[in-house]
Amino acid sequence: MNQRVGSAVPVVFLLLFCLFSAWAWAGSDPASSDTPPLHRVKVYHDRSLRDLDAIGNRNVGCGRGLGNWYSIEGQIRMGKEYSQQVEQTAKMVKDPVITEYINRIGQNLVRNSDSPVPFTIRVIDSDDVNAFALPGGFFYVNSGLILAADNEAELAGVMAHEIAHVAACHAARENTRGQLMNLASIPLIFVGGGIGYAAQNLAGLAFPMTFLKFSRGFETEADFLGVQYLYKTGYDPQAFTAFFEKVQALEKKKPGTLAKAFDTHPQTPDRMSRSQREIQTLLPPEPEYKLDSSEFQDVKARLAELENRPKVNDQKEGNPPPLRRGTSKPDATSGTGKDNGDDRPTLKRRPVGDQAPQ
Repeated sequence: MNQRVGSAVPVVFLLLFCLFSAWAWAGSDPASSDTPPLHRVKVYHDRSLRDLDAIGNRNVGCGRGLGNWYSIEGQIRMGKEYSQQVEQTAKMVKDPVITEYINRIGQNLVRNSDSPVPFTIRVIDSDDVNAFALPGGFFYVNSGLILAADNEAELAGVMAHEIAHVAACHAARENTRGQLMNLASIPLIFVGGGIGYAAQNLAGLAFPMTFLKFSRGFETEADFLGVQYLYKTGYDPQAFTAFFEKVQALEKKKPGTLAKAFDTHPQTPDRMSRSQREIQTLLPPEPEYKLDSSEFQDVKARLAELENRPKVNDQKEGNPPPLRRGTSKPDATSGTGKDNGDDRPTLKRRPVGDQAPQ
């Protein structure tokens, strides 16, 4: 047995060398090695995550190292590959009124996020109440989610959560953890004689689709960042938790109707209560927040008509965009929650150099 283990050691080191060479390959592009990175080097520390004024200038988890083997460029390449698979197999909503509106809502959120990449946003024709974002900013919103949301802020809350997963490079970090687990099991595999099996597994660095199921810690982090992005864009941050509470209530009332709702992002009571605490303690209250727009209700009605499906919790037409009054004094100043009169999501723009790439 000792002789078998001893003879396997050189091969282990050879595979380790190959593995870390693959790590370097995942973050490099030989055809454009002189191209500058897509994002600036940013300082990452816990305190910065609570600094709302630093949004867009924070590294919230995309720094490369033992916790993340993938560069931004590498994540974009992989995300693009998987997005092609998604669009070949899923039925896409092509209506320009719907797709332009959803893209506009998403891009406003991205501009008020820490994302180091631009986003491509599409709508999938699916009853499932869900949304998902691939590495590199390829983002898909199900039509079922749009129909289930009561107002624009609820839809934006779910989208902000998904944008946070990309901003923190959760898919890359989750996949890196999986590769580290494989690495830790190499000696046991060699003792068993499974050299070919080990080499095969270590050579494949592509993302499995199961990477959309994130760890509990990453989901909590996406909640934390998502409510910040929602707030920064001018929406009522309470809409995030309100939507998930509504989904849970509908499921309890009629079990099975929303069984697939956010199965990749299960909402637990402790996560919801934590988000509520963070909203109350971290986010300065605004005089008012954007909740809804007549445009959202028009798009929702148009989508329901196109798909011949009823709107969930339908609202009466003709209502003006509602605003939730905050508890702060009238002179509170962040400028993110004020209605601009054109019935579009309000947006506090940062200087050009601080915005997310377009």
